[in-house]
Amino acid sequence: MRTAMRGESRVRAGNGIVRAGRHDPLPTGLIMCRIATFNRVAGSLLVLLLGLALAGCSGGGGGSSPAPTTPPGGVTSLTLSASPSTLSVSAGASTTFTLNVSPASYSPVTVSLLNAPSGMQISTNAGASAGSGTQTETLSTAASTAAGTYTVTLSGSSGALSGTTTLTVQVQAAATGALQLSATPAVLSQPAGGSTTFDVSVSPAAASPVTLTLVNPPVGMQVSTNAGAVAGSGTQSVTLTTTTAVTLGTYSLTLDGSGGGQTASTQLTVQVQPALPAAFVQIEQDTFNYFWNTTNASNGLAPDHYSTANGPSPYASIAATGFALSAYPIGVQNGWVTHAQAAQRVLTTLDFLYNAPQGTSASGDSGYEGFFYHFLDLNTGLRYGTTTGLSSVDNALLMAGVLFDASYFNDGSSTDNQIQTLANALFRRVNWQWMAQADYPLVNLDWTPASGFSPYNWQGYNEAMIVYIEALGSPTYALPTSAWTGWTATYPNFWGTYYGRQQLSFGPLFGSQYSEAWIDFRGIQDAYMRSQGIDYFINSRRATESQQAYAEANPGGWTGYGADLWGLTACDGPGTFSFTNGSGQTLSFQGYYARGAGLQDAYDDGTIAPTAALSSIVFAPGIVIPTIQAMQANYGSYILGQYGFHDAFNPSFQYTSVTPASGTVVPGVGWVDNQYLGIDQGPILMMLENYRSGLVWNVMRQNSVIQAGLKSAGFTGGWLSGTPALQ
Repeated sequence: MRTAMRGESRVRAGNGIVRAGRHDPLPTGLIMCRIATFNRVAGSLLVLLLGLALAGCSGGGGGSSPAPTTPPGGVTSLTLSASPSTLSVSAGASTTFTLNVSPASYSPVTVSLLNAPSGMQISTNAGASAGSGTQTETLSTAASTAAGTYTVTLSGSSGALSGTTTLTVQVQAAATGALQLSATPAVLSQPAGGSTTFDVSVSPAAASPVTLTLVNPPVGMQVSTNAGAVAGSGTQSVTLTTTTAVTLGTYSLTLDGSGGGQTASTQLTVQVQPALPAAFVQIEQDTFNYFWNTTNASNGLAPDHYSTANGPSPYASIAATGFALSAYPIGVQNGWVTHAQAAQRVLTTLDFLYNAPQGTSASGDSGYEGFFYHFLDLNTGLRYGTTTGLSSVDNALLMAGVLFDASYFNDGSSTDNQIQTLANALFRRVNWQWMAQADYPLVNLDWTPASGFSPYNWQGYNEAMIVYIEALGSPTYALPTSAWTGWTATYPNFWGTYYGRQQLSFGPLFGSQYSEAWIDFRGIQDAYMRSQGIDYFINSRRATESQQAYAEANPGGWTGYGADLWGLTACDGPGTFSFTNGSGQTLSFQGYYARGAGLQDAYDDGTIAPTAALSSIVFAPGIVIPTIQAMQANYGSYILGQYGFHDAFNPSFQYTSVTPASGTVVPGVGWVDNQYLGIDQGPILMMLENYRSGLVWNVMRQNSVIQAGLKSAGFTGGWLSGTPALQ
């Protein structure tokens, strides 16, 4: 079926130093005895001998950067502290911690453990810098070390000073059984110069965390276990990083792990993609600032759009609010806002939504049956206008942001705990069964107090995949697997070859981007995709490549179209106009409209939306990056602003005699928009971050609702089962 775009989702991270003062000076009695044997020596010789003896005996045994032999004024001992001071380790394994030394000039110190159990030892790691005030220590245990919690004293000495600190060491029982490792996901994709995280599962759990190394990786690629790994937990978070020197391509690598006296390995596939130019990171930050600055901080609602001329729209879009909720963790990860700042913004939003009135009144309510009206007054949060309905897909986008925050904000603080409580409560009250009652189990598009349910249901293929994933994964109002079967029943109508690529075809690119901004579809397949031998990620790559091929062919003869100027999706436009060109051809244009190139829902009036290409960077970086660079070079001063890319531009619209719906017409350039749309800004931000780090995908892979929904829909493979993704 054709999706009513504007009416639904589109309406807007020592040893070896010989220390001075380590040996005691000669005892005074020995010195005086030696002096007596030379009683006939002149007094001056006595003085000289005594001076030489004292000077020679006080000297240390060489080494660079010796510690001071004379303590600073008032300092009588070393102050030592361990970070962390509580360690957890399996018998037969080891763990590291940082030892802080004050005064710093006495570091590194010689360390030892007092009152430690049998088999427990400590050693200073190589590389400790003299005078730095810190050194890395490794605490190791023997397989025979008894399990239990030990309070041990760490003693450190340097120069004339010494000190102690206390360690609590929790020793887990030694691992038994053959060591086994598995990586989730087993296929990683990241740009050269970037990083991404994945989980390593360890069996037996008592052996974790294990020490990991990549076998023969390309130059510039390495792995490291993230801080916070808990001994005996059976899992550890790992970061894979690459430098810009890594050759692009796909690598099949072996990841070795050692722990508990055993070794094991697992396989990783790493796809290294083109490095992201610095300008793209700036675009990402500017786009984040759009959500941070334009959202109503008092209630967390995000405006539908923001105009450089008029500011934010008077009404909020719940879909844009879902993208805003997804933006805040990205800001935290990049250091653009603090965890506390983002958490408070999220808490404000969720609290407002949870307490907003729900009911069937035509006015005075914000939603009904757990759903919210598509448009809410930006200030009051009540239904905006008299025609706004409960759009199921826009609610799904809102709830995707809610679920993302529920999984991300989990540091155990009071604020994070409140976020999780409210997020879970908000999602649990969304009554998907109610929204599907008109033609059960298909989800209806929309409901209004005056008209009830829309005559249309969501069937594929379009942006509504996430509607069904959430509905099937609901812990309270779950739809049956047959809902997914009904959703995919119309897929044959959308399957075909478009510009040489077989695909499920939906013209506007937002149909490929919305669900995949949150859900990592790489390598996971439902029954339909298994039958076609691809996955939804590959399908979206083909859709992206087809749009470029369409622009190169340029059947409509639009100005500027080519390999580096393409991108059709639902977006702003110059307005509803028709003109006759010099060849007698009638050219028609639209304002906000669903533009696209594909077997279904195709429309083109020469309007290019930067979000169409940029939000596809995860699918086809090799064609997206040069396209965006060309847009910047050729149109940047007109289409880039405070918050990144304006929504759209049209080089073919050169009609200066008319007043466009938004923006302006620049002679020789064409129509350029002056608005930013929340539902177009969101995919830009999220897909850039997914390309750089995989943040949103990694977090959402852990969400129980998403996992349950995918499994209910019949998805298998990939990160759901730890198998490699399709190439």
